[in-house]
Amino acid sequence: MDIRDLKPARVWGHFYSLTQIPRPSKKEEKAVLFLEKFGKDLGLETIKDELGNIIIRKPASKGMENRKGIIFQAHIDMVPQKNSDKVHDFEKDPIVPRIVEDWVYATGTTLGADNGLGIAVAMAVLEDKDMVHGPVEALFTIDEEAGMNGARGLKPGLIKGDILINLDSEDEGELYVGCAGGLDANVKFTYNEVATPAGAEGYKLSITGLKGGHSGMDIILGRGNANKALVRILLPLMKDLGASLASIEGGSLRNAIPREGFATLAIPAANADAAKKVVEKHFSEMKNELAAHEPNLKITLEKCDTPATVIDSKTALNMVKAVYACPNGVERMSDAMPGLVETSNNLAIVKSGEGKIEISCLMRSSVDSAKDILAAAIASTFELAGAEVSLSGGYPGWKPNMDSDILKTMKVVYKNLYGVEPEVKAIHAGLECGILGGAYPNWDMISCGPTIRSPHSPDERVNIPTVEKWWNYIVEVLKNAPEKK
Repeated sequence: MDIRDLKPARVWGHFYSLTQIPRPSKKEEKAVLFLEKFGKDLGLETIKDELGNIIIRKPASKGMENRKGIIFQAHIDMVPQKNSDKVHDFEKDPIVPRIVEDWVYATGTTLGADNGLGIAVAMAVLEDKDMVHGPVEALFTIDEEAGMNGARGLKPGLIKGDILINLDSEDEGELYVGCAGGLDANVKFTYNEVATPAGAEGYKLSITGLKGGHSGMDIILGRGNANKALVRILLPLMKDLGASLASIEGGSLRNAIPREGFATLAIPAANADAAKKVVEKHFSEMKNELAAHEPNLKITLEKCDTPATVIDSKTALNMVKAVYACPNGVERMSDAMPGLVETSNNLAIVKSGEGKIEISCLMRSSVDSAKDILAAAIASTFELAGAEVSLSGGYPGWKPNMDSDILKTMKVVYKNLYGVEPEVKAIHAGLECGILGGAYPNWDMISCGPTIRSPHSPDERVNIPTVEKWWNYIVEVLKNAPEKK
């Protein structure tokens, strides 16, 4: 069955079109042109700003001119993650969606439902000539996943509406009214390449099979971090068995929990058997510790070509110790909202090459001071180990407004449609609402979406029945939009 045969056909049809257009972060040009053409072909006012954000305006339907203007907002880019055995070029190849029972997956890659389904719903609203609605705008932003740069660069005065409905949350039946802010830590060790010690043999240490996932949404799930697993094994190999580190690579995106990690080592031949036992010991321990969350964890140490050079031992060991010590995962739970992560860190990327080991962390918190304290702790850890550290990409959280008019409206509409109250929550992820609200402080904002699981990983999937339920909800919300005062 083709996803274009699913209902609502208009939404799934637009989503399918997006899967065929490569759009990883910072490479969304084709999708931007596609959306610009879409708006113009409908005869609607369509603007592309200097960054590449797309704004499309649709006038109110007859009799609805007195309603507040609603802005549907979604981001164009997707997270490019794939399994290591999957051949896929995210800048050229289409996504291949497939249906498994009530879910749509991709095939060995991320699906791009985050945030392609938000784009598709906004497109369906713009295209439908029979819908009842007040003034509507669609705001499609670029480069959200790599730093929210489209939202950061949106100029005041471009958007006319009063109410922002962000289409980028991932649990149907839940309304989000707040989110965490974020901050990046960028770490750099500089090393010398030295000759591989005599009598050493080459080995490759591999960590695979972890689930990974969204570093905000999934950080609470207790999943393994490939970078932390790597250094847990590297430390005894280097300290106790004289192994030298030639290269290391773990994780690839700042906002994805690292699923795989690899290190090339030079191990004294006399210690090879002992090294294998160390790996087996830690693999057994981690399998036991992560049994409930990571059943497919695999750790191997396999012989490979002996590297000609290795990283100087002082830098390599300092780096391993610092990554070992660096905070990772949930740092603190929220006192204000039970069950919500307040502060966390994702130790996202460790990569060596050309005389440098670069490490990236993404910190999130709904409390700005807590984020700053965590950043200072991480910076101190790496600086003590001799690295350079810079902090960048900070963005604000979004403070909940429980007296919001659109929140009241959407709660009533959901109850009338489905007989239950929607849950009202904040989210430990970075939505663009906090940044956009800085340029448009008058906006009343809320976020909603269908049920998506494991975004930012090749296990990403969207629940089919929730897409139709969400679409029907959006249609009714438009009919019941608040009147202008």
